[in-house]
Amino acid sequence: MKKVLIFLCLLAFPLNVLAYSNEVILGGNTIGIDIKSTGVMIIGFYKVNGKYPTTDLIEGDLIIKVGDNAINDINDLTSAIEKNIINNKVNITYLRGNKEKQTTLELSNIDGIYKTGLYVKDSITGIGTLTFIDPETNTYGALGHEILESNTSKMIEVNKGTIFRNSISNIDISTDGNPGSKNAKFYYRDIYGDVLKNTKYGIYGIYENLYDESKLIEIGNKDDVGIGKAKIYTVIEDEKVEEFEIYITKINENSDIKNITFEITDKKLLEATGGIVQGMSGSPIVQNGKLIGAVTHVITDNVKTGYGLFITTMLEESEK
Repeated sequence: MKKVLIFLCLLAFPLNVLAYSNEVILGGNTIGIDIKSTGVMIIGFYKVNGKYPTTDLIEGDLIIKVGDNAINDINDLTSAIEKNIINNKVNITYLRGNKEKQTTLELSNIDGIYKTGLYVKDSITGIGTLTFIDPETNTYGALGHEILESNTSKMIEVNKGTIFRNSISNIDISTDGNPGSKNAKFYYRDIYGDVLKNTKYGIYGIYENLYDESKLIEIGNKDDVGIGKAKIYTVIEDEKVEEFEIYITKINENSDIKNITFEITDKKLLEATGGIVQGMSGSPIVQNGKLIGAVTHVITDNVKTGYGLFITTMLEESEK
């Protein structure tokens, strides 16, 4: 059966000198994530007077200006449209990928209210798992993969964001073909740090809260990863980080993100989750006392198995 992923100078210095620390604080903590996008993202269209808007805009485009007014959120968009309407039209500046474009959007006036025909979003909120904190820089890494807008599958460009405290309340069990998810109580005001960037190897920022300095763990490089037993650290109840057994079945140094293939073997974790669930992304993978990677994806036709990303990839990304 086809495997589907749901949703990582010529001086005499040693060759393995790294910009990041040789030891980091081990994660495993569940975190809430709130990201405000750059501009306002178009996630769909609706009919006005029986027809969709005639426009060059497509799903995933980011509206960054209306007229000369910068757009950071939906309130900005609404206000700017009201200020810049000429003959039921407004001039839109938007981003498609890295290219800035312009177009004119025609509006419909329905009972004194202007309708755009656009569904838009300016933020995304979810949960994930903290992978590490570098105690020398207070830089953290989490998730091991990018955050995508669910309707468009487009990566969110970060304008600003935070990670914050949450507590796992219950878990929707994973079954083959239907991955489950962690469900959490959010504590939005209990902020752990900011989100500076969202990349295909995870989210990164500065950790601003207290952390347990006794949780230092050595970094393992690619050569330290081997077929055999390992552990992941994650939360399945409240805020308690626990370790669970897995078995690494394959190592792929040539893959960009699917470096470690593993199977969950821990009975307690399987009883609680059925396998890998959404919200587990970023859970640290430890083998022989070293942090070697992070959980990133579930294989949907066998939810007891999944992929992990080398921790060195995440650490290198955190330094960029």
